[in-house]
Amino acid sequence: METLLSSSSSMVVRSPLPPVRTIASPSKVYSAAARFSSTPSVNGFRRNHLQLLRPFTSSSVPKFSVRCGAGVREIKESEFQSTVLESNRPVLVEFVATWCGPCRLISPAMESIAQEYGDKLEVVKIDHDANPQLIEEYKVYGLPTLILFKDGQEVAESRREGAITKAKLKEYVDSLLETISVA
Repeated sequence: METLLSSSSSMVVRSPLPPVRTIASPSKVYSAAARFSSTPSVNGFRRNHLQLLRPFTSSSVPKFSVRCGAGVREIKESEFQSTVLESNRPVLVEFVATWCGPCRLISPAMESIAQEYGDKLEVVKIDHDANPQLIEEYKVYGLPTLILFKDGQEVAESRREGAITKAKLKEYVDSLLETISVA
């Protein structure tokens, strides 16, 4: 039976299994190489010391980007006037960020909406970090934020913040399109 001791004498772990020689972190925050070194037994117990795992460097951490599918287009501040405000069709604007989990979560639903409503509605994404003037002008406080624009104006009661299921997103878009067609 192997016994592992920590540097503190208060922690003793006994196991019928042989000691593990490598450790792999499921979150991949630390490198997978961990080594044990054995020292002579003390009072009948073998002492093993675990070398510290070293963290990944910033160059090996995965980076995310705002990706757009077939029906969704990413625009910048310079394109906002011509694409959104001067459009002759309603435009659903999604404010997103690369670091935003809920933004990535609803991305497939937004792409589906863009394809399904392509003849009635244009869907665009605006990156929060790259377009600070638009964020300030439209007072975007939570992400993702959806705002519908028609005739260069924000449609009243169209603002929605946070993640939403595909079914609820479809209901939201249907109700907005019904509202603007009645007006």
